[in-house]
Amino acid sequence: MAIDLKGKVVLITGASSGFGEDAAKLFAKEGASVVLAARRIERMQAEVARIQAQGGEAMATPVDVANRADIENMVKSVLENYGRIDILFNNAGFGRLDWLENLTPERDIETQIAVNLTGLIEVTRAVLPFMIAQRSGHIINMSSVAGWIGIPMYSIYSATKFGVRGFTDSLRREVAAYGIHVSGIYPGPAATEFGQHTGQKDLGLFQKPSWVTMSSEYVARQVVEVAKRPRRRLILPWWIRPVVWADDRLPWLVDWIMKIAFPRT
Repeated sequence: MAIDLKGKVVLITGASSGFGEDAAKLFAKEGASVVLAARRIERMQAEVARIQAQGGEAMATPVDVANRADIENMVKSVLENYGRIDILFNNAGFGRLDWLENLTPERDIETQIAVNLTGLIEVTRAVLPFMIAQRSGHIINMSSVAGWIGIPMYSIYSATKFGVRGFTDSLRREVAAYGIHVSGIYPGPAATEFGQHTGQKDLGLFQKPSWVTMSSEYVARQVVEVAKRPRRRLILPWWIRPVVWADDRLPWLVDWIMKIAFPRT
């Protein structure tokens, strides 16, 4: 039986665009109270206004998930306004894609790890005590197919997403006794702002052709479905799953494909 989301309090990081913004709209349509959290407060406030104009319940709170004080203030704000957090959608993240030797240590490596992995862990750690006290909750972590398959030029991004997958699986086993669900979402190519911030335009055969690219709203709908029907993991779209299988069982074949797709000479 599907979980009724009406009245649930949903906290979404990275909610100013892409999966986070679309998920906020869809959770609000389900009757949930939605908290949008990201750095671009003006953009989130505009989305809050649209949700409220349609009869939904929403608020926006600024947060940089790489800043612990911001995280603490965000959680405090949600609890002051709603008194609980039922669903945490850890969606904040970005990628800087290039050959490893071309990545700058601070901007491309340290910041990427701080946002994609450490920030996700810190947000979860801040929310978790309240879910434990409630003896209920659902933590949904946005990872990537790059958390299953190591792709050239994605080295740091992939490392963070592999980390998110390990964290998600470990945490799920830690908190199951408290009635808390933990799920991982692993999308492949999708139409979001991701490509505008990678710093790398030429990805060879791994440029996203339109026919394999999911819409942001489609992925967000799957997130809401996971909230209704909790599961350990969801890899999107369906055709990525055989690729993940091949990477595990036939790594030599995937190595050969990657060599062709990402020539260095």
